Amino acid sequence: MLKSLPKEALIALRLTLVFAVLTGLLYPFFVTGVSQIVFPYQANGSLVKENGHVIGSTLIGQEFTSNRYFWGRVSSTTPQPYNAAASNGSNYAPSNAALIKRVQQDVAKIRKANHLGPNQPIPVDLVTSSFSGLDPDISQASALIQVNRVAQARGLDPSKVRALVYQDTTGRTLFIFGDPYVNVLQLNQDLDAGKAR
Repeated sequence: MLKSLPKEALIALRLTLVFAVLTGLLYPFFVTGVSQIVFPYQANGSLVKENGHVIGSTLIGQEFTSNRYFWGRVSSTTPQPYNAAASNGSNYAPSNAALIKRVQQDVAKIRKANHLGPNQPIPVDLVTSSFSGLDPDISQASALIQVNRVAQARGLDPSKVRALVYQDTTGRTLFIFGDPYVNVLQLNQDLDAGKAR
């Protein structure tokens, strides 16, 4: 048995190298090549460009704080919001005092900014983060409660801003899965492009 050990070690080393080349080089290059041909936009990060410059991605949220823009979900990434290199959830339990305090503050901020009454419900996605902390989408309901604030800040007719929200809403997958949602970056880009005038 000990005499055959060098031979077996050599066989194991060869197999390791073969599988390293197959699974570590050839397969990834093949998948990358196919995805570049079949899905180039998605394979390159679903980047959104404006005037030839990358301004974001449809897959990663951005922080909008001006009243002229629709606000997205809360981001739990640190040190900056929507930091793709630090994707994570907050890991706070629903009973965590810090989470409860932050949600209460966010609810108060949203009520005040959007001139909402004390009993008007706030969509949960506006005050909670997604598991990754990077979600670029909000529910249609979250966009609709922001219409009057954005319209007022831009001097636009609220009905036209509301129509833009409906236009930018993506429906349920296969008409049954999920809820209608809006990509915040796309909606804000459309506002800047004057599509609500």
